[in-house]
Amino acid sequence: MTDYALTLSDVWRPPGLASVSLALLPGEVIGVAGPARAGKTTLLKVAAGLLTPQRGTVWACGAAGYAPEAPVFPPAVTVREVLAYYARFHARGARQRALVHDALEVAGLSPAADARVAALGRSDLQRLGLAQATLGGSRILLLDETLSGLDPLARRDLCGRVAHLAATGIAVLLAARDLGALERVAGRVVVLRAGRIVRAGSLAALLAERVLEVFLDSPPPEPPPGFRVTATGVEAPLAGRTPESALALCRAHRLAVRASRVRVKSLEEIVLDAHDSSR
Repeated sequence: MTDYALTLSDVWRPPGLASVSLALLPGEVIGVAGPARAGKTTLLKVAAGLLTPQRGTVWACGAAGYAPEAPVFPPAVTVREVLAYYARFHARGARQRALVHDALEVAGLSPAADARVAALGRSDLQRLGLAQATLGGSRILLLDETLSGLDPLARRDLCGRVAHLAATGIAVLLAARDLGALERVAGRVVVLRAGRIVRAGSLAALLAERVLEVFLDSPPPEPPPGFRVTATGVEAPLAGRTPESALALCRAHRLAVRASRVRVKSLEEIVLDAHDSSR
């Protein structure tokens, strides 16, 4: 167990979680995906110790920093003052000032250090949430939608900063609606639905899954086994079979095949398919 930065074993916390188990390695980024009310925020709060599970265990090796989905700070104070307030729980004097300086640098907030919170846009508020989560040498970061709802430039920059933190050995558990952000930084992805993990795997393996799209001249009266009807014809995953055998099945069902192509699944499709198949 000591090889892991964070482990959750058979954690129950109704109504948000139902028997969730996962293990996070130092330097690893695990993305947590799923629809609204899937349990993403509950999972992070349990991991952070903000919620107590009714069953199961949570074990963390090192300090954990938590950044909520919508961080709220006093509007009249400056960014530097916010971080100084949190830093005082870890150090005093010169060391406290050094922690603030490092947090500003990590989150890319140095140019806005003396700006008041009320003047910050969403991306800078998310940066401030990330900065306070890293204070005190956190070895585990629990980030709830920190990379979501940002413009492309801000998202790219923050993704790079999270990836850099992971490269230093910090373990990151990242919940995100923005699946593009997860594709940028996550090494593994878990998909939640109704408080359960319904799909999990390395990002590379998940994004290697292939689908055969078959374009038809007319809608099929009934799709072949394993296929589903689409706006242009039918399609099916190619798990354990070749495109040729899948096409032969279409022809055996007397479908008028006009064209076909093989494509890889997007992370969005994987999340949606996991959600639909678990119903």
